[in-house]
Amino acid sequence: MDEKLIQRLESAVARLEAFSTGFRHGGAPESDEVTVSDPSILAFDDFMGQYVARVSSAAEKIGGQVLEATKILSEAFSVQRELLVKVKQTQKPDLAGLAEFLKPLNEVINKANALTEGRRSDFFNHLKTAADSLSALAWIAFTGKDCGMSMPIAHVEESWQMAEFYNNKVLVEYRNKDPNHVEWAKAMKELYLPGLRDYVKSFYPLGPVWSVTGKKAASAAPKASPPPKTSGQSAPAPPPPPPASLFSSEPSQASSSKPKGGMAAVFQEINSGKPVTLGLKKVTDDMKTKNRADRVGIVGSSEKGGRTASPSFSKTGPPKLELQMGRKWVVENQIGRKNLVIDDCDAKQSVYIFGCKDSVLQIQGKVNNITVDKCTKMGVVFTDVVAAFEIVNSNGVEVQCQGSAPTISVDNTGGCVLYLSKDSLGTSITTAKSSEINVLVPGGASNGDWVEHALPQQFVHMFKDGRFETTPVSHSGG
Repeated sequence: MDEKLIQRLESAVARLEAFSTGFRHGGAPESDEVTVSDPSILAFDDFMGQYVARVSSAAEKIGGQVLEATKILSEAFSVQRELLVKVKQTQKPDLAGLAEFLKPLNEVINKANALTEGRRSDFFNHLKTAADSLSALAWIAFTGKDCGMSMPIAHVEESWQMAEFYNNKVLVEYRNKDPNHVEWAKAMKELYLPGLRDYVKSFYPLGPVWSVTGKKAASAAPKASPPPKTSGQSAPAPPPPPPASLFSSEPSQASSSKPKGGMAAVFQEINSGKPVTLGLKKVTDDMKTKNRADRVGIVGSSEKGGRTASPSFSKTGPPKLELQMGRKWVVENQIGRKNLVIDDCDAKQSVYIFGCKDSVLQIQGKVNNITVDKCTKMGVVFTDVVAAFEIVNSNGVEVQCQGSAPTISVDNTGGCVLYLSKDSLGTSITTAKSSEINVLVPGGASNGDWVEHALPQQFVHMFKDGRFETTPVSHSGG
């Protein structure tokens, strides 16, 4: 506690010294120093000294990749501070100018995302928590209700919800193993909720306030124009390319940007105007089966086995993430996608998740029903469901309910972890032909620890008084 107070006092003295040196012969201070002394900037310094410093302190006790990711996280918040200073000195830019303005922050976020790629690390959940949480810093890109983003406060909360999925895994994994990891996970949550959320709520609830009289933001440099023509006239430079997604580390899932596959590719080939029989070979009489001497009418057992072992078509279809008939969201065959989001939904729509593997889907809003079918290592984060959440024929499913759900049913599933919020503790959980089902609920204390409960999968049936009585098997260490 004393060390934190000393750090804050030293920071305040440093700012006062910088402010005093900004005066020129008794006149007004320089504009940069005035901006740095702005209450919102001073509050951001205090925010970093309290919350970012706590995360960094916990990471230093762990070291390794966790410390590396935390240093990148700290760098991202430092870059945001620099951008907040520039916002007060710069006029509101256009879309291309905004992309160039936010480029330093985007580069740091991409650096954090790079740590989660490649071979899976033992600290993968730590790395994903840090990388996914940095999308909350994109609140500074909010330019109005028509910009396609949520309001800044809501954006911070929604961004942390995705990162919290992995943060909870850290809490559960190290709860009884290493308190340093638990301290790091708790500090990460407090960094955003209430830390960054309350800061944005206090100073920028409607987004950044750009300067009216400041300098204009620099736009991305256009491509170099071609060499001048022999006549002495040079061709005009081409317009700059449209800005890419500011904070997306993966390509968009828009169907128009993907090559067509399956039957769509077949029809595209047919409609291309090429002869349908192009590339086919003519079958002569000596090539026909009935005229071949090396073929007999008896099929050996080894040949039977060889034919059945190699199917002629792929059972996995193309990936889908689409709304069908305005009533049903279909998420199919998604593999290795950690950032699937459904945000435009309502209480009359249902969500059907089929054949997905090693992916995470976030459902932002209330829906009628959610079904997970034949999925492996699938994570689902949802807010509210009107009817039920169903898991069937799956393995290694993790579900986090942030709101309420009347019923959760698990059928023919091996390995299922359910995270229930305080509003969903009254949920009715039904299981059948399933194993390794664990339910985590918030602890009674205010420290945010989860309490894990294992649902029984073995039962004893005894005939008493004319009927069977069923009780779960209890294992004791005696």
